[in-house]
Amino acid sequence: MDLSEAALLVGAGLAAGTVNAIAGGGSLITFPALIAIGLSPVPANVTNSVSVCPGYLSSVLGSRQDLPPRRQLLPLLPTAVLGAAAGCVLLLVTPARAFELVVPFLVLGASAVLAFQTKLRRLVGHPAELSPRRRMVTVQAMVALGSVYGGYFGAALGVMLVAGLALVLDESLVRVTAIKNLLSALVGIATVVVFGLFGPVNWAAVAVLVPATIVGGYGGARLARRLPPAILKTVIVVFGTAIGLLLLYRALR
Repeated sequence: MDLSEAALLVGAGLAAGTVNAIAGGGSLITFPALIAIGLSPVPANVTNSVSVCPGYLSSVLGSRQDLPPRRQLLPLLPTAVLGAAAGCVLLLVTPARAFELVVPFLVLGASAVLAFQTKLRRLVGHPAELSPRRRMVTVQAMVALGSVYGGYFGAALGVMLVAGLALVLDESLVRVTAIKNLLSALVGIATVVVFGLFGPVNWAAVAVLVPATIVGGYGGARLARRLPPAILKTVIVVFGTAIGLLLLYRALR
């Protein structure tokens, strides 16, 4: 890796950490950067998943004041870890082409769910109107689906988690974003363990990307706390839609 390639990865890591903390989708910045320095798609995807994890952790630090009480979070943690591990296994043992065709529609669907959250709640019921058991099941289902997706292909994980959780949690978008940061960090840790043991990780690229994603993740989380809810929602929806369309273009070309 020469100096220009290292500089490219540093810039990509800073941008990805910031974007992941605010909206999610930073992997669409670091993944192409890894391809540009010569990695093939699977090693690039695996290396990218390992590299962005520290940025998720710094996002948690930056948004920790907005997290709900521990008793609300603890039941979600095993689901996130197990779902992410399952997604990692899927990536390592199955062909990627079919999922590449599905992913864009998942991202676009998640963006639409967040954009039309109020209208959808009229159909599925407001979280405050659901029984505790039904609310628990729906939240767990959202976390499980998002975590499997994150383990397999982490791009736009944040968009998908925010969209799903905002639909089934009676919380402010700032708090939902803080929960998203925590769950993303757990998904990231699971991918580090699985891919670190069994995946073709390029550790030199990881060493360059990690410090940049940490700085970007913390700064992005602090910025997200200062954005008005309407602006934060708009940023996530617009960015998620752009990611979905870009992924669709890449899958069909």
